[in-house]
Amino acid sequence: MSKITPSELDDRLPDEAFVLDVRPSDDYRADHVDGSYNAPVYHDLRSGDTAALDDHLDAVPDEREVVTVCKAGVVARDATDHLQERGYDAVTLSGGFTGWRHYEANTLVYRVASAVRGLFS
Repeated sequence: MSKITPSELDDRLPDEAFVLDVRPSDDYRADHVDGSYNAPVYHDLRSGDTAALDDHLDAVPDEREVVTVCKAGVVARDATDHLQERGYDAVTLSGGFTGWRHYEANTLVYRVASAVRGLFS
């Protein structure tokens, strides 16, 4: 499974990565990664309907890396797999939007998680 950390994503914004947020519209409107695109297919993906994402592929560029985002990074993996099957260079944001918020706030949770990841990479 291809993943990207919040700090790696931050380094690639805004020009190198396209952020595809699959969370429900209400969650996206409440807060999101700046410049991201919302394809509100979270519930479809959770129920196994990856084809629902196809309705949004016209908005997804094929010349940039696509970073999928959900709340915690679990459902976004299904979107990443679906995009990879269709030839996109796609990865999942590790920790999802929750991880992104911890990264932006530089919380202790994020710093510890980053240190632990560094030990095992």
